[in-house]
Amino acid sequence: MDAPNIQENLLRIRERIARTTERTGRRAEDVTLVAVSKTHSAFSIRAAFEAGVVHFGENRVQEWEGKHGDVADLRGRWHLIGHLQSNKAARAARLFHSVDSVDDIALAERLDRARAEAGQAQKLRVLIEVHIAGEESKSGAEIPNVPALAERILELPNLTLGGLMCIPPYLEDIQQVRPYFQKLCEFRDNLQTQLRCELPVLSMGMSHDFEVAIEEGATEVRVGTALFGARETK
Repeated sequence: MDAPNIQENLLRIRERIARTTERTGRRAEDVTLVAVSKTHSAFSIRAAFEAGVVHFGENRVQEWEGKHGDVADLRGRWHLIGHLQSNKAARAARLFHSVDSVDDIALAERLDRARAEAGQAQKLRVLIEVHIAGEESKSGAEIPNVPALAERILELPNLTLGGLMCIPPYLEDIQQVRPYFQKLCEFRDNLQTQLRCELPVLSMGMSHDFEVAIEEGATEVRVGTALFGARETK
Protein backbone atom coordinates (compact mmCIF):
# COMPACT_ATOMS: atom_id res chain seq x y z
CA MET A 1 0.00 0.00 0.00
CA ASP A 2 1.32 3.45 -0.88
CA ALA A 3 1.69 6.31 1.58
CA PRO A 4 -1.38 8.34 0.50
CA ASN A 5 -3.65 5.34 1.11
CA ILE A 6 -2.20 4.80 4.57
CA GLN A 7 -2.78 8.48 5.33
CA GLU A 8 -6.40 8.25 4.17
CA ASN A 9 -7.01 5.07 6.16
CA LEU A 10 -5.48 6.60 9.27
CA LEU A 11 -7.77 9.61 8.96
CA ARG A 12 -10.81 7.35 8.77
CA ILE A 13 -9.66 5.32 11.79
CA ARG A 14 -9.04 8.49 13.80
CA GLU A 15 -12.52 9.73 12.90
CA ARG A 16 -14.07 6.44 14.01
CA ILE A 17 -12.19 6.59 17.31
CA ALA A 18 -13.27 10.21 17.82
CA ARG A 19 -16.93 9.44 17.13
CA THR A 20 -16.90 6.46 19.48
CA THR A 21 -15.19 8.26 22.34
CA GLU A 22 -17.50 11.26 21.97
CA ARG A 23 -20.50 8.96 22.07
CA THR A 24 -19.26 7.31 25.27
CA GLY A 25 -18.12 10.47 27.05
CA ARG A 26 -14.42 9.82 26.64
CA ARG A 27 -11.59 11.70 24.91
CA ALA A 28 -10.08 10.44 21.66
CA GLU A 29 -6.58 11.09 23.00
CA ASP A 30 -7.24 8.58 25.79
CA VAL A 31 -7.24 5.74 23.24
CA THR A 32 -3.87 4.70 21.82
CA LEU A 33 -3.77 3.32 18.31
CA VAL A 34 -1.29 0.47 17.94
CA ALA A 35 -0.69 -0.15 14.23
CA VAL A 36 -0.31 -3.89 13.66
CA SER A 37 2.60 -3.93 11.25
CA LYS A 38 3.23 -7.67 11.21
CA THR A 39 3.91 -8.93 7.67
CA HIS A 40 4.09 -5.33 6.42
CA SER A 41 7.27 -3.75 5.13
CA ALA A 42 9.53 -1.16 6.69
CA PHE A 43 8.29 1.21 3.96
CA SER A 44 4.72 0.85 5.23
CA ILE A 45 5.85 1.41 8.82
CA ARG A 46 7.70 4.55 7.79
CA ALA A 47 4.68 5.83 5.85
CA ALA A 48 2.40 5.26 8.84
CA PHE A 49 4.86 6.97 11.18
CA GLU A 50 5.11 9.98 8.89
CA ALA A 51 1.30 10.11 8.84
CA GLY A 52 1.27 10.36 12.63
CA VAL A 53 1.31 6.81 14.04
CA VAL A 54 3.69 6.29 16.96
CA HIS A 55 2.89 2.81 18.29
CA PHE A 56 3.47 -0.33 16.21
CA GLY A 57 2.72 -3.97 17.02
CA GLU A 58 4.70 -6.96 15.76
CA ASN A 59 3.91 -10.64 16.22
CA ARG A 60 7.31 -12.31 15.92
CA VAL A 61 10.73 -11.43 17.23
CA GLN A 62 12.52 -12.79 14.17
CA GLU A 63 10.39 -10.81 11.72
CA TRP A 64 10.96 -7.61 13.67
CA GLU A 65 14.71 -8.22 13.77
CA GLY A 66 14.64 -8.25 9.96
CA LYS A 67 12.84 -4.89 9.73
CA HIS A 68 14.04 -3.00 12.77
CA GLY A 69 17.26 -1.73 11.21
CA ASP A 70 15.35 -0.04 8.39
CA VAL A 71 13.23 2.03 10.79
CA ALA A 72 15.65 2.43 13.70
CA ASP A 73 15.84 6.18 13.04
CA LEU A 74 12.13 6.61 13.79
CA ARG A 75 11.04 7.56 17.29
CA GLY A 76 8.32 4.95 17.34
CA ARG A 77 7.19 2.75 20.18
CA TRP A 78 7.56 -0.92 19.36
CA HIS A 79 5.16 -3.47 20.89
CA LEU A 80 5.41 -7.24 20.76
CA ILE A 81 1.79 -8.37 20.58
CA GLY A 82 2.26 -12.01 19.57
CA HIS A 83 2.96 -15.02 21.75
CA LEU A 84 6.53 -14.98 23.04
CA GLN A 85 8.49 -18.15 23.64
CA SER A 86 10.76 -18.05 26.68
CA ASN A 87 13.88 -18.78 24.60
CA LYS A 88 13.33 -15.51 22.71
CA ALA A 89 12.72 -13.37 25.79
CA ALA A 90 16.23 -11.91 25.83
CA ARG A 91 15.94 -10.70 22.24
CA ALA A 92 12.48 -9.28 22.86
CA ALA A 93 13.63 -7.39 25.96
CA ARG A 94 16.24 -5.56 23.86
CA LEU A 95 14.09 -4.87 20.81
CA PHE A 96 10.74 -3.73 22.18
CA HIS A 97 9.44 -0.95 24.39
CA SER A 98 6.53 -3.13 25.48
CA VAL A 99 5.72 -6.84 25.54
CA ASP A 100 1.93 -7.04 25.49
CA SER A 101 1.57 -10.82 25.66
CA VAL A 102 3.12 -12.01 28.93
CA ASP A 103 1.30 -15.14 30.06
CA ASP A 104 3.36 -16.85 32.75
CA ILE A 105 5.75 -16.15 35.60
CA ALA A 106 8.78 -17.82 34.01
CA LEU A 107 8.49 -15.59 30.95
CA ALA A 108 8.17 -12.47 33.09
CA GLU A 109 11.26 -13.43 35.07
CA ARG A 110 13.26 -14.02 31.89
CA LEU A 111 12.25 -10.63 30.52
CA ASP A 112 13.25 -9.00 33.78
CA ARG A 113 16.71 -10.63 33.77
CA ALA A 114 17.25 -9.84 30.10
CA ARG A 115 16.32 -6.20 30.55
CA ALA A 116 18.85 -5.90 33.35
CA GLU A 117 21.56 -7.67 31.36
CA ALA A 118 20.94 -5.36 28.40
CA GLY A 119 21.74 -2.41 30.62
CA GLN A 120 18.51 -0.60 29.77
CA ALA A 121 17.71 2.03 32.36
CA GLN A 122 14.06 2.29 31.38
CA LYS A 123 11.78 -0.45 32.64
CA LEU A 124 10.12 -2.69 30.10
CA ARG A 125 6.37 -2.23 30.06
CA VAL A 126 4.42 -5.46 29.98
CA LEU A 127 0.78 -6.42 29.68
CA ILE A 128 -0.70 -9.70 30.82
CA GLU A 129 -2.48 -11.50 28.01
CA VAL A 130 -5.63 -13.05 29.46
CA HIS A 131 -7.05 -16.23 27.92
CA ILE A 132 -10.46 -14.65 27.90
CA ALA A 133 -12.51 -17.14 25.85
CA GLY A 134 -10.81 -20.46 26.51
CA GLU A 135 -10.07 -21.12 22.83
CA GLU A 136 -7.43 -23.78 22.32
CA SER A 137 -5.95 -21.83 19.41
CA LYS A 138 -5.28 -18.76 21.56
CA SER A 139 -2.57 -18.22 24.15
CA GLY A 140 -2.77 -16.26 27.37
CA ALA A 141 -2.86 -16.72 31.11
CA GLU A 142 -5.88 -18.50 32.51
CA ILE A 143 -8.01 -16.15 34.59
CA PRO A 144 -7.39 -17.94 37.94
CA ASN A 145 -3.62 -17.62 37.38
CA VAL A 146 -3.56 -13.91 36.56
CA PRO A 147 -3.46 -12.50 40.12
CA ALA A 148 -0.33 -14.48 41.05
CA LEU A 149 1.31 -13.51 37.75
CA ALA A 150 0.48 -9.84 38.31
CA GLU A 151 1.84 -9.95 41.85
CA ARG A 152 5.11 -11.44 40.62
CA ILE A 153 5.50 -8.85 37.85
CA LEU A 154 4.98 -6.08 40.38
CA GLU A 155 7.94 -7.47 42.33
CA LEU A 156 10.33 -7.51 39.37
CA PRO A 157 12.58 -4.43 39.30
CA ASN A 158 13.00 -4.12 35.53
CA LEU A 159 9.36 -4.51 34.49
CA THR A 160 6.34 -2.28 34.89
CA LEU A 161 2.86 -3.77 34.67
CA GLY A 162 0.62 -1.60 32.52
CA GLY A 163 -2.53 -3.69 32.47
CA LEU A 164 -4.25 -6.45 30.52
CA MET A 165 -4.66 -7.59 26.93
CA CYS A 166 -6.99 -10.08 25.27
CA ILE A 167 -7.76 -11.54 21.85
CA PRO A 168 -11.41 -12.63 21.80
CA PRO A 169 -12.92 -14.90 19.16
CA TYR A 170 -13.30 -13.46 15.67
CA LEU A 171 -17.06 -13.17 15.14
CA GLU A 172 -18.82 -11.58 12.19
CA ASP A 173 -21.45 -10.11 14.51
CA ILE A 174 -19.32 -7.73 16.56
CA GLN A 175 -22.02 -7.45 19.21
CA GLN A 176 -21.27 -11.05 20.10
CA VAL A 177 -17.71 -9.99 20.92
CA ARG A 178 -18.88 -7.34 23.39
CA PRO A 179 -19.24 -9.73 26.38
CA TYR A 180 -15.56 -10.66 26.15
CA PHE A 181 -14.53 -7.01 26.33
CA GLN A 182 -16.90 -6.47 29.24
CA LYS A 183 -15.44 -9.50 30.99
CA LEU A 184 -11.86 -8.22 30.68
CA CYS A 185 -12.81 -4.75 31.92
CA GLU A 186 -14.67 -6.13 34.94
CA PHE A 187 -11.81 -8.51 35.70
CA ARG A 188 -9.29 -5.66 35.50
CA ASP A 189 -11.35 -3.56 37.92
CA ASN A 190 -11.52 -6.40 40.43
CA LEU A 191 -7.81 -7.11 40.03
CA GLN A 192 -6.96 -3.49 40.78
CA THR A 193 -8.92 -3.74 44.01
CA GLN A 194 -7.27 -7.03 44.93
CA LEU A 195 -3.73 -5.80 44.22
CA ARG A 196 -4.32 -2.23 45.40
CA CYS A 197 -2.63 -0.78 42.34
CA GLU A 198 -3.63 0.93 39.12
CA LEU A 199 -3.72 -1.10 35.90
CA PRO A 200 -4.68 1.61 33.42
CA VAL A 201 -4.19 -0.25 30.14
CA LEU A 202 -6.85 -2.40 28.49
CA SER A 203 -5.54 -3.53 25.11
CA MET A 204 -8.49 -4.99 23.23
CA GLY A 205 -10.17 -4.54 19.88
CA MET A 206 -8.89 -4.92 16.33
CA SER A 207 -9.84 -3.64 12.88
CA HIS A 208 -13.33 -5.14 12.79
CA ASP A 209 -14.41 -4.57 16.40
CA PHE A 210 -12.34 -1.76 17.93
CA GLU A 211 -15.32 0.59 18.27
CA VAL A 212 -17.15 -1.92 20.48
CA ALA A 213 -13.93 -2.41 22.46
CA ILE A 214 -13.66 1.35 23.04
CA GLU A 215 -17.28 1.44 24.18
CA GLU A 216 -16.36 -1.20 26.78
CA GLY A 217 -13.27 0.62 28.06
CA ALA A 218 -10.35 -0.16 25.73
CA THR A 219 -7.43 2.22 26.13
CA GLU A 220 -5.36 0.65 23.34
CA VAL A 221 -6.68 -0.80 20.09
CA ARG A 222 -4.62 -2.92 17.71
CA VAL A 223 -5.46 -2.08 14.10
CA GLY A 224 -3.74 -3.63 11.09
CA THR A 225 -5.95 -4.36 8.08
CA ALA A 226 -7.98 -1.15 8.37
CA LEU A 227 -4.74 0.84 8.24
CA PHE A 228 -2.36 -1.11 6.00
CA GLY A 229 -4.80 -3.15 3.93
CA ALA A 230 -4.43 -6.87 3.36
CA ARG A 231 -1.33 -8.53 4.75
CA GLU A 232 1.68 -8.38 2.51
CA THR A 233 3.03 -11.70 1.24
CA LYS A 234 6.54 -12.57 0.21
